[in-house]
Amino acid sequence: MLINPIGIMVDSLRLGLHEGLKKSKELGADGVQIYAVSGEMDPANLSPQARKDLKNYIASLDLQISALCGDLGGHGFQDASVNPVKIEKSKRILDLAVELGTTVVTTHIGVVPADRNDPIYETMLEACEELGVYANSLGAYFAVETGPETSAHLKSFLDNLSTKGVSVNFDPANMVMVTGDDPVQGVYTLKDYIVHTHVKDGIRLRQVDPRQVYGSLGYKPMTHEGIAAEATSGDTYRELALGEGHVDFGRYFAALQDIGYKGYLTIEREVGEQPEKDIASAIAFIKKFK
Repeated sequence: MLINPIGIMVDSLRLGLHEGLKKSKELGADGVQIYAVSGEMDPANLSPQARKDLKNYIASLDLQISALCGDLGGHGFQDASVNPVKIEKSKRILDLAVELGTTVVTTHIGVVPADRNDPIYETMLEACEELGVYANSLGAYFAVETGPETSAHLKSFLDNLSTKGVSVNFDPANMVMVTGDDPVQGVYTLKDYIVHTHVKDGIRLRQVDPRQVYGSLGYKPMTHEGIAAEATSGDTYRELALGEGHVDFGRYFAALQDIGYKGYLTIEREVGEQPEKDIASAIAFIKKFK
């Protein structure tokens, strides 16, 4: 029986921040995840008073923040020439997260190369080491979203870091749709790193090089618009309503219970014309396991 709180990715509702927060409460969420990369939620655009007001507003709705999304897109942390700027912004997003009352910032870091001797591997490792040490100093986490590589390969990468400041945001649908990895086994493989999860479903239509989806040097950069477009009408993968795809949620939720995960199950919906209806249905779906 699930005891985990349910979250909603506010941006999935496509209503704007404050209306999205109100709607999340109306739909019965316990918490929310918020993008904090650009616009009004860019840390550079939030004054100390604005931060205090936002925190108080969320509290007035009796909501928590499950995580902020600090995904900077592009090629993740593969390009050493731009990493200093990306690392600095990521730190400021983490500062904002802690100030608003959460310890988790989710992100994509780019596809971890298969070859440990690939220079890009070392570049990514150095960036994640710096981010992890910073996060750890605050008692917080940068949570790498699953999907671009198998759970075993991601674990081997994370095991090279000196802290668990860089951990995992587990998204079972990404694994099903892109790498074809088993999310249930993935939970057990990454059990020591999971600090946040997304609840999403989908199917894989054909085998694909993850670098074509998530961006890698030499490939087009990752954008959420591109991922959503492919998930809607592409020939590679398809995002579907919960229970309609290839994620075995009964076994997946059981695995999360087995490893003692007590954190958020945050609904992310990147496609569809009726996000409010889809998210309401997703909450009802999850509650069947409670």
